[in-house]
Amino acid sequence: MKILIIPGLTLPSVPDIEIERIRVAGGNADVVVSTPEDAIDHVGDADVVLGLVSKRMFLASNRLKWVHAIASGVDMFLYDEFVSSDVILTSEKGLVGEHLADHGFGLLLMLTRQLGTALRLGPDSWKHRPEMRSKEIELTGATLGIFGFGGTGKAMARRAVGFGMGVIALDREEMEVSDGADEVVGLEGFESMLRRSDVVSICCPLTSETRGKFDSSAFLAMKDTAVLVNVTRGEVMVEEDLVKALKEGTIAGAALDVAPREPLPADSELWILENVVMSPHTAGASQFRASRNLDRFIRNLEHVRAGRTLEGVIDKDLGY
Repeated sequence: MKILIIPGLTLPSVPDIEIERIRVAGGNADVVVSTPEDAIDHVGDADVVLGLVSKRMFLASNRLKWVHAIASGVDMFLYDEFVSSDVILTSEKGLVGEHLADHGFGLLLMLTRQLGTALRLGPDSWKHRPEMRSKEIELTGATLGIFGFGGTGKAMARRAVGFGMGVIALDREEMEVSDGADEVVGLEGFESMLRRSDVVSICCPLTSETRGKFDSSAFLAMKDTAVLVNVTRGEVMVEEDLVKALKEGTIAGAALDVAPREPLPADSELWILENVVMSPHTAGASQFRASRNLDRFIRNLEHVRAGRTLEGVIDKDLGY
C-alpha cells in the first residue's frame, strides 16, 4: 500500500512518530509526504491520500481507492469525476464541533455584550458607556436556532444550555433530540425555526441544498432583534441580502467567521457595519485538531485492513 500525505492549513506537518504510526497501521505501507505542488508526481501509484486531491491530481491517479480529507468541509472534492468514482471519501466531520462552537459563542458575545464595540473604540469607549450598556443583551432565556445538527450544531447546543438558552435544532436527517436541544425539526420547519429564534446559528456543510439558503426571505422570517452566527460555510449566505438586512434592521446583527467571498474584499460593507463582528475564517483552529484527525485516519487504516466500516465516510452525492 502506498499512502500519500499532503499537508495543508489544518495539518501543516506530520511528525516522524505519526508517520511511523501510519506506516504500521497500513501494514508496513510506503508513506510519502509531499507538498501540494509536487503531489501530482506521486499520486499516480498511490492507493490512499491524506489531504486535498484536486481534479488534476485525481485524473493523474491510477490506483486510488480512498481519500481522507484534512478539512471538515469537502465541497472542494465534489467535482463530477470524483463524485462518480468508486473512491471512498472520509473526513474529520464530527471532530471539529468543539472549537467551532467556542468560536461561535465568542463572536456572539462580542455582539451581545458590546465587546466588539469596546475593542473598536479603545480608550474612547469610556465616552460611550451609556450607549453600549443600552445595547447589551443577556442570553438567559433566549432561543438558539441551529441550522444543521451535526457535530458543530450539537456543540453549539451544549454551550447554549450553559447560558440558559432554549434550543431548536433543524436537520435534513431525522434525528433524536439530544445534546440539550428542546426539539429537532426537519427542513419543513425552517421558517418556523427562524421566526422563533433570538440567535440563529448556521452549522451546516456547503451543498447544493444549502448554498444561498440564507437569502432575503430567510432574513425576513427572522426576528428584527435576532443575531445570525456563522462559523461553517459563508456561501450559505447571500452577501447582498445579508448586507441589506443588517443595514435596514431586518435582523439585529451578524457574528461571522466565514463570508460568501473569501478573502472578503475590503470594499464589502460587512467590514464597516457596526452590527457585524468578523474573524478571518479562523474558527477551525485548535491545538487538538491535527491529532484528532490523524488518530481517525490511523484507525481507518486499521479498519481498511480488517474489512471494517470506516469512520467519517462522506456521502458524495449529498456532500457531507
